Amino acid sequence: MSVTVSQAQPKDHTTIGKLMVEVYSNLKGFPSPKEQPKYYDMLGNIGEFTKKESVELLVAKKEDEIVGAVVYIGDMKDYGSGGIATQQKDAAGFRLLAVSQKARGLGVGRLLSMACIEKAKESGLKEMIIHTTESMKVAWDMYERIGFQRSEDLDFEQSGLPVFGFRLGL
Repeated sequence: MSVTVSQAQPKDHTTIGKLMVEVYSNLKGFPSPKEQPKYYDMLGNIGEFTKKESVELLVAKKEDEIVGAVVYIGDMKDYGSGGIATQQKDAAGFRLLAVSQKARGLGVGRLLSMACIEKAKESGLKEMIIHTTESMKVAWDMYERIGFQRSEDLDFEQSGLPVFGFRLGL
C-alpha cells in the first residue's frame, strides 16, 4: 500500500504531536525533553501551528496510519525560528519533519518535503527555506539530494544548539 500526503485534520493533531516527540527525543545528540522542555511542549502541541494563517500541518499516512508529518509555512513571517529566516520575502519554509521509526526508508520524508515544495511553487514563491541540525544527518543528506544548498546567513543557535539553514530556489 502506498503512502499518501494530505492536510492533517484536527483529530490527528494529538497523534502527530506524540509522533513528533517520539522522533525528536530519539535523535542521537539532540537535546532531550528534560534539557529543552519548551521545545518538546511545542512538538506535543503541534496543532497550535495551524492557528497561523499561512501554516498547514501535512500528514503522511500508510493504510490510514500516521507515519510522518511536517509543518508547512507559506509566509516566512510565521516560521518562528531564530536568525533572519522570518524576514525572508517571496519564500516558504517547512519545519519539524518527522517520520515514524517503522516507516524509515520508505521515502516518507522525501514525499513530505516534495509536497511542501509543490505548495510553494503553486503559490508562486521564489524559494524554500529550512533548517536542520547535526543530529538530523539523514534528513540533511536527503535535503541536499533534493537540491537544497547550505545558506550560512540563515544559521542560528537555539539554546546552545547550532541550527543550520538551507535554501532551495524554486
